[in-house]
Amino acid sequence: MDEGVNWPHEDRSVVPTWRAYIRHGIFLVITFCTSTFAGMLFPFGRVNTLPEADPQSWGELVDFVFSLPAKYFVLIGSVFEKIAADPGLLFYGLCFSTSLLFILISHELGHYVACRIYRVDATLPYFIPTPPMIGPAGTFGAFIKITAPMPSRRAVFDIGVAGPIAGFVALIPILIVGLITSPILQNSYFGIEFSKPLLVHIFEAAVGIHMRPGIGNPFYFAAWVGLLVTALNLIPSGQLDGGHAIYAVFGEAVHRWTGRIAFAVMATLSIAGFYFFGSPSGFLIAILLGVMMRIKHPRPYDETPLDNKRRLIAVIVLVIFILSFVPFPIGLDY
Repeated sequence: MDEGVNWPHEDRSVVPTWRAYIRHGIFLVITFCTSTFAGMLFPFGRVNTLPEADPQSWGELVDFVFSLPAKYFVLIGSVFEKIAADPGLLFYGLCFSTSLLFILISHELGHYVACRIYRVDATLPYFIPTPPMIGPAGTFGAFIKITAPMPSRRAVFDIGVAGPIAGFVALIPILIVGLITSPILQNSYFGIEFSKPLLVHIFEAAVGIHMRPGIGNPFYFAAWVGLLVTALNLIPSGQLDGGHAIYAVFGEAVHRWTGRIAFAVMATLSIAGFYFFGSPSGFLIAILLGVMMRIKHPRPYDETPLDNKRRLIAVIVLVIFILSFVPFPIGLDY
């Protein structure tokens, strides 16, 4: 804490009410259900959810599009029949959801605990459930809403990096379990390839295992999603965690330019990735950065530069980003 500094506001960290715990708990339970379901379905699970269709005319294409909602609910209903016939399918989904939520909870609690330490008021984590297939992992992640100004650049840095560091540490044992347990063949016949971050390559070499595209299990895929979440959050733009870190280390001007540079680089890479590797996923990252680039970072009350200890941690965070980031997370191999 920055002792001896009188902030122009009264620091106080509001203790969540029991209603807040119930509200956030409901979102967590729903997300647990949707991610469990998603863990059983394409692209991470064993159930093929791709509708078979080959429309030959505009009329057939229109009919196919309008039939998708009905096909979706029929598919979801059929999964319950598959679970009854194969209980192992539910176990697979539970392994995926518990592993993924452990990573996401660790990430958000890192932020939340740091906020409590600095007496910066923030909400409990909001988990975002999504219908299976619409959100491939059954969730668009989670976030906490900070409802008070930041007291210092030190607080901005500590709160910003606490989440990705905690999530990264949490996913390491899950990734190791995913590599040393028996893989389950899937996705290769769908033409989907999940690009491997550098950390996966390092751990594969360490345990003497090479996971080919289309090979995986619920632990491996949960760790893969966790690495993707970590990497996206650490991009130095806007109010992403990486944006907070850049602002705290270098200040407002550098933060503004790194956001623009990140967008320009990612926009260029997305075009190259689609052309050379058949991966459209880079466009989604570029869109995210385009939005983040326009979000101004709020100024903390105290602009005192960071100490050397935190600058060293910033280097460690950069290493985590390098180990986690891939410019084209998903490729299409036809």
